[in-house]
Amino acid sequence: MKNQESISALQLAVLFLSGMTGSSIILIPSPLINAAKNGAWLSFSIAWVMGFLLLCCMLYLHKQYPGMTFVEYSNQALGKWLTCLLMIPFACALFWQNTAIVIEISGFFNSTIMTNTPVTVINTLFFVSAAVTARAGIEVMARMFFILLIMMYGFVILVVVLASGNYHPEFLQPVMADGFRPILHGAYIIYGFPFTEVVLYASVLPFVRKDEERVLGKYMFIALVINGVILMISVLCTILALGPLAGEMSYSLYQLARLIYVQEIIERVEPIIGFSLIAGSYMKTSIMIFILTNVLSQVFKVKDYRVVTFPVTLLCLLLSITMYHDQASFNEDGYMVWTLFDNLAYVLPMILIAAVTLLKNRSSSTG
Repeated sequence: MKNQESISALQLAVLFLSGMTGSSIILIPSPLINAAKNGAWLSFSIAWVMGFLLLCCMLYLHKQYPGMTFVEYSNQALGKWLTCLLMIPFACALFWQNTAIVIEISGFFNSTIMTNTPVTVINTLFFVSAAVTARAGIEVMARMFFILLIMMYGFVILVVVLASGNYHPEFLQPVMADGFRPILHGAYIIYGFPFTEVVLYASVLPFVRKDEERVLGKYMFIALVINGVILMISVLCTILALGPLAGEMSYSLYQLARLIYVQEIIERVEPIIGFSLIAGSYMKTSIMIFILTNVLSQVFKVKDYRVVTFPVTLLCLLLSITMYHDQASFNEDGYMVWTLFDNLAYVLPMILIAAVTLLKNRSSSTG
């Protein structure tokens, strides 16, 4: 891949961590706990292991095809026509994912902060900000997101600590009151969002400078560990504080922040969780638009991905306004149907490429 932009391995890990944590730190606890109840932490552990396996596969392919993007080494392994066929659901899933992130953030605004603001206005402002950021390039995002990521993590940890007076350890029992089936259901949900998204970062690995390649894998694994730890903490603390209601309340960390009351000095701190959701969703949307525009520009042989940034973003905006008419249908798609589609669109192509590459390597070594 020939490009003028380059970042360090640490900066890529920051982008990876920003995208993987993003909006999921606020949005995931509620549907996960609703599905798996007190065993949500066990569901999370299963999905987390799956995420590590996908990361291993991605790094293996990056090592086998140095300097190539996902589209480029798919062309080499599977051929041009099969790659074009596989990129259709891949691009469709990315379009929906960008749309879903902004639908969630506009739903948060409409239900908590800006209840009288039209969804169209919120979505437009959000997409314009993300598009401008994505168009600025990966170097700009890597520098800016480092600060936003620290602030987001700091605010979440602050809320978790301040809310400790409301924790009830007995809420963690029983772990599997209804058997193992709800655990698998919860694992299915959180594996689809965010862990199948690990595959997407194959498109940005070539932006890492060559002299940083030796530490790339280490930083990526550390980022996924940090991501898992903070998500696990948010799930456990939500159960500890809200108990049986944890799965019924949307934006559960926001609800957790509303419980904080320290000697009439510290209270009403939920806006900082609101900031965390806004910052996380903004970072994730920017990264996803960047990846989508790069994939499309490589498939259609467009020299500069920036040319397609605003048209792609406009299409995502239109989808966010017209695709769903109520939150129930969006939740059904977002946490059930699209996990299956993400596996077909993201994971299946990577597994095919890895399988073909392994077969080629074995045949060449035996020959």
